[in-house]
Amino acid sequence: MGAMGTVTVLLFASLAERAGTRRLEVPLEEGATVGQVRDRVVAQFPQLAAAVPTLMYALDEEYAREDAPVRPGSTLALIPPVSGG
Repeated sequence: MGAMGTVTVLLFASLAERAGTRRLEVPLEEGATVGQVRDRVVAQFPQLAAAVPTLMYALDEEYAREDAPVRPGSTLALIPPVSGG
């Protein structure tokens, strides 16, 4: 196994506010999924954990499920639900 490279994780809206950053480089394990990358981000920023059940994911600008595989060099966006107003 071991690290295979990195994935760029983009945090939107309230996630960026809570984490204090909009962009992270996360080490990528071979065969990692969207959900595993998300879990690694949440481990680094526990304050994001409450948002996880409602998150949406975009992998290289296309909506993705949490079981989708992530390739090195990809960009994964974590998108919280947008409150209407």
